[in-house]
Amino acid sequence: MARIGGTEITIELGDITRSTTDAIVNAANCTLLGGGGVDGAIHRAAGVKLLAYCATLGGCRTGEAKITPGFKLPAKYVIHTPGPVWSKSHAERCDALLRNSYFNSLSVAEENGCKTIAFPSISTGIYHFPLERAAAIVAKTFAEYFTANPESCLERVTMVCFDANTYSAYEKAFAERFD
Repeated sequence: MARIGGTEITIELGDITRSTTDAIVNAANCTLLGGGGVDGAIHRAAGVKLLAYCATLGGCRTGEAKITPGFKLPAKYVIHTPGPVWSKSHAERCDALLRNSYFNSLSVAEENGCKTIAFPSISTGIYHFPLERAAAIVAKTFAEYFTANPESCLERVTMVCFDANTYSAYEKAFAERFD
């Protein structure tokens, strides 16, 4: 666990669709109409009303974020953000887009009065973003965001990791950044 100002940052192993936070973040595709991985799991758990609502949003560009109700999820909101598809030849651009996905999701959560938010590891599944690189970017982004926003209404940010390998990568990156 780390603390930046009034915000606690934690890592847990689990299923993000069961998070009881105010908002969960969906590692969406640009259509926002569901897909595989965490995106598909969130859509299945939220029910068909999520898909219908997302169809009205006109998609979302990579690195940006849009919010919807959580419908059948324990979370009040789902913040959808398409992360980048990894490209070694465009690594710096991918890094910037991944940072934007996390930063913009935090901003949307604050704009909607959220006090707690849970993130998956965006882009590290079928989009093949290198896990250790992503974890380091996330730790840096959280540190920058909460240092620049000391009056943030977010009290707790949780990284929900699907497996032990992902958990270890975030644990290492956060220890290096926050200890």
